[in-house]
Amino acid sequence: MIEFKNLTKYYGDLCALDHVDLTIKRGQVLGLLGPNGAGKTTAMRILTGYLTPTSGTIEARGLSIEKDILKIKEMIGYLPESAPLYGNMLVYDYLDYIANMRGLNETKKRKRLSELADICGLRENMHRPIHELSKGYKQRVGLAHSIMADPEILVLDEPTTGLDPNQIVEIRDIIKGIGKEKTVILSTHILSEVEATCDRIVIINRGKIVADGSTDELKQSSKSEYTVNISLQNAELDDVSSTLGKIDEIKKVESVGKNHGTLSVKLSCHTDKDIRESIYKRIKEQAWILVEMTRDVKSLEKIFGELTKEN
Repeated sequence: MIEFKNLTKYYGDLCALDHVDLTIKRGQVLGLLGPNGAGKTTAMRILTGYLTPTSGTIEARGLSIEKDILKIKEMIGYLPESAPLYGNMLVYDYLDYIANMRGLNETKKRKRLSELADICGLRENMHRPIHELSKGYKQRVGLAHSIMADPEILVLDEPTTGLDPNQIVEIRDIIKGIGKEKTVILSTHILSEVEATCDRIVIINRGKIVADGSTDELKQSSKSEYTVNISLQNAELDDVSSTLGKIDEIKKVESVGKNHGTLSVKLSCHTDKDIRESIYKRIKEQAWILVEMTRDVKSLEKIFGELTKEN
């Protein structure tokens, strides 16, 4: 559906995008993650025709941004970080104005405005001035604007920035509903937003893609380092350290605490293998009672931090 081919963008001597290759399938909700200045917004602005690349290209459904940018723009709905709304207009009048700009006839326009009022939860606010709306409802108006012409591709740049937790959930639900029928590219640095909304995550840092996959795939890719947490009865920390520390893959044994005779221990493991069976066998050889054993892989936050840290 969308292909980034060797996409590069320089601002003077600053390389914002460095030979990026990326394919996005139809119907995916893709989260584009990265720290500030990583190149996320630059990539989106090139896709939507606001910027031209220094080299490389983007193709959407076989059309290239060099030759067919107007046709590609017709396929795209775009919501920038700050929705460009006219605060003195009523919501209905503003969306009516956008519908006229998109060339909808009267019959299609009335039908579409009614649909968007329901899709974006604006039914009760259609005749209120935009400047009276909360930021969450202003974002809903911006979303309605971006999907007015029922685009195949929806590009959202930081759509939940500045919203409170309830507003974030509401906007997230709207995006997930839209994503069932369209290709959605969502740029953000809010990791929980990506986990809750996106099918696929692309992490970009200093203009390069440093990770690509689902949340589970990214976590599995870092499985060479993980933690096993165990709770034992009839056990002392020194004995546990001596016994389990002999397993080559366990690099550290730490006490988490002891409560009502149950010792909780954290085992730091460096291996691609799941060594819980080896741990269990060692425990069986002792007079300990295993109460609990769980494995923790790295969180998305930790993976993101490691991939985007300065050094």
